[in-house]
Amino acid sequence: MKQHEIRCHYYSQEDLLGAGCLDINMAIEAVEMAMHAFHAGEVIFPEKVVQIFNEETQERINCLPATFKHLRVCGVKWVSVFPPNPVKFGMQNLSAVIILSEIEHGLPIAFMEGTLCSNLRVGAVGALAAKHLAKPAARSIGFIGAGEQAKMHLLAMKTVFPSLVECRVAAKEQAEEATFCQEMRQLLPDVAITGTNTDLQAATQDADIIVTATSAQAPLLKAAWMKPGAFYSHVGGFEDEFAVAHQADKIVCDDWETVKHRTQTLSRMHQAGELPDDRVYGNLQEIVLGDLPGRQSLDERIYFNAVGLAYLDVAIAHAMYQRTLDSGLGQDLKIQQEMIFEHAHLKNWIRI
Repeated sequence: MKQHEIRCHYYSQEDLLGAGCLDINMAIEAVEMAMHAFHAGEVIFPEKVVQIFNEETQERINCLPATFKHLRVCGVKWVSVFPPNPVKFGMQNLSAVIILSEIEHGLPIAFMEGTLCSNLRVGAVGALAAKHLAKPAARSIGFIGAGEQAKMHLLAMKTVFPSLVECRVAAKEQAEEATFCQEMRQLLPDVAITGTNTDLQAATQDADIIVTATSAQAPLLKAAWMKPGAFYSHVGGFEDEFAVAHQADKIVCDDWETVKHRTQTLSRMHQAGELPDDRVYGNLQEIVLGDLPGRQSLDERIYFNAVGLAYLDVAIAHAMYQRTLDSGLGQDLKIQQEMIFEHAHLKNWIRI
């Protein structure tokens, strides 16, 4: 390799899957590591850059950087969220890529598909919260929403709760429920997975774990459906009526200061003066680090809201990179062979 040659690895989604990166335990361990590192001051985590192209539909592209000083790696997630895509174009509403660079010389080391990592982070954080906050040996889970994040949540919850044997799902269309059931039954044959013909109450009532993962902006989940002892993982923006949070014994966020400035149910409540800061029990990091206890009784209703912290995506992406590095998968990319003015034929290429 020439002195000024720069190379990095490219990994497609299929490369990452082939290397075994759809590993919930790996993702949870990366999240726990990241939380400890953040607490120790080892993480640089700037504000994300948001470009919204349509205020009504919230079509947007976000740029989210983070650095782990002790790992000597900097990463950025470039993620697009276009909620109308599934209905208008029959395609996914979220796509992402991730770039990792080392911070000794500042050179890129990996460019990878990021949708897998992004969805895996959502599921892993929800499952980690459930590990600490859901009822032990939970047996049933109910979903409102049947998309990619709901599917990832089911895989993640089953990983931390092997006791899960029943899953009910409600979506906007019966066809979405049918696809969810067909795909997830193949992956989790020991779980009874059924659609509810778009009946939200039937999907969630009496479930030990409830997950809402939709692009809707409506109070879909009702407080009356959440039984004592239930754990609720709120994935999207506005998905439940205020009474769900009002009746919760504990409200936990990934980061309350971030959540309250967004468009989640909890932030709407806070802005309306219905949810003071002291009503929020704490952040998941405090529970993972042992600074706060998690579930303290079998009858507690617990509400968890994760807005998404990109430094966790970078941590998972780095774990994926480490696992994939020696797999023989992916492509070697040449970024440059020489510095600009070292090229022998530069005179032939320049335009003045």
